[in-house]
Amino acid sequence: MSKRIIKLLLLSLIIFSSCSKEDSMDKNAIVIEDSKKDPLTPAQINAKIDQALNTNHTFNWSDADSHLLWSAVVKGNNVLTIGFGNSKNDFERAKSSNNAQIQKELLAIITSYEGTTLDKVLINADAQLNLMDVMVTKQETIIALRQSQYIRYIEPADYRYLEVRDAQSRSSAGTSSGCGYDAEVLAAADYTTITPNAKVPWTFTQHNIPNAWSLSTGAGITIGIVDTGVSPNQSLLGANFNNGLSSGRSIQKNGVYVDSIWPWSTGYDGVNDLCGHGTSMAATAAAPRNDKGLPVGVAYNANLVTYRAAYNVVLDGYQEQEGVKKAFTALADNAKVKIISMSMGYIFSVGKIEDAIKYAYGKGKLIFCAAGTSTSFTTFVGVIFPAWMPETVAVTGVKEGATYQACSDCHTGSKVDFTVVMQRAASGNTVPVDSYYENQTDYIGGSSVATATTAGIAALVWSKNPTWTRDQVLTKMRQSANLYPNRNADFGYGNINAFLAVQ
Repeated sequence: MSKRIIKLLLLSLIIFSSCSKEDSMDKNAIVIEDSKKDPLTPAQINAKIDQALNTNHTFNWSDADSHLLWSAVVKGNNVLTIGFGNSKNDFERAKSSNNAQIQKELLAIITSYEGTTLDKVLINADAQLNLMDVMVTKQETIIALRQSQYIRYIEPADYRYLEVRDAQSRSSAGTSSGCGYDAEVLAAADYTTITPNAKVPWTFTQHNIPNAWSLSTGAGITIGIVDTGVSPNQSLLGANFNNGLSSGRSIQKNGVYVDSIWPWSTGYDGVNDLCGHGTSMAATAAAPRNDKGLPVGVAYNANLVTYRAAYNVVLDGYQEQEGVKKAFTALADNAKVKIISMSMGYIFSVGKIEDAIKYAYGKGKLIFCAAGTSTSFTTFVGVIFPAWMPETVAVTGVKEGATYQACSDCHTGSKVDFTVVMQRAASGNTVPVDSYYENQTDYIGGSSVATATTAGIAALVWSKNPTWTRDQVLTKMRQSANLYPNRNADFGYGNINAFLAVQ
């Protein structure tokens, strides 16, 4: 009997010793070199990102070492986004049975290493997606998280790479916001007039859109616009959305952007466009065939659901990236929405936006994104995020002419699917649109307007074939493009012939 007791005592000591040793190893396993105990400066962080961009033409936080990642978190209000799951494609909570337990385990790691409580750590846990935003101050926490099998990605949620760059150069030229309220009288050569008194932009004729209207006007199709909102001062995108030959349709305006520099701030600032860019995109896609002498949109009988998701087109910072994520998940859950158009982006990937786009794609949405319009600083990267994602259709702008030539500062590359003619050869004028203000017109250019135009053409095709799937609509658009069946290395399938696409 005594021998048995001794054996049990020895076994208990072994187990206790083993556990104590394991605990000790866990606590002491993370050793940080003295040279990496202090965070890098924003200039040093940007220099490392620039090195990756110049070398690989891309940058992803998953390739960064923990010191760089932690430094960016510290310089970005200590906010970290965690994408978790059982695998890299396990991003949707509804399809992940143990997501709550995984989240709990990861939060336990954070509170343990941070030495604080849950209420001081968790900022937000997404309702649809396997991701959360947390407060992290210690490099050890990031290293410990990266060792978990449940991590899909961890990224700084509020490090503003482009803002830092602009501060260094004392200029915002490299990251033009795309905003403006200007109105401009249209040159007579840039439009034709069609009943009941609407102006048809010259670029529509380049894509045979007026002829396509004999077969389809976009009726019954709903386009979602993720941008900066819609002007309250343009009635053609409000009370007069059904003016002229446009009828029986609706425009719904939503706002999911929080106008604050602080990630923990809440309270949306409304649906109204305070930039001007979103108004132009909505007008391009679906402005009414009006009797007021103003430009008509491509799908002038389609419905619109607009989202004010960001302040401007450069998604640099927590609130804009969070707003875009929310807009995509909301549009994904809206069964009426067939098409999503976003003419905004970023120079490298953002995990939460990737998840939201994949979520929308899984719901059958046809997603168009701008390939990018910027100065020489970013054109070398080719197509920007999220247009380079396989779940999106990348669109860029080209100049008028027999040969393909990118518009001024438009991005091109192997990820481009379609092009839209949007810059005149002689005058350099771009696409006529309804202005931010009532009874006024303006010009809009770049891959932004090209994207909204293509989304409108997709609505024409889907309206003509309402039982088709996303893939059938996309295939028909490709077949109608003038480079098909070939694909150009910079311009994809080229310019779509809208009339052929709706036949």
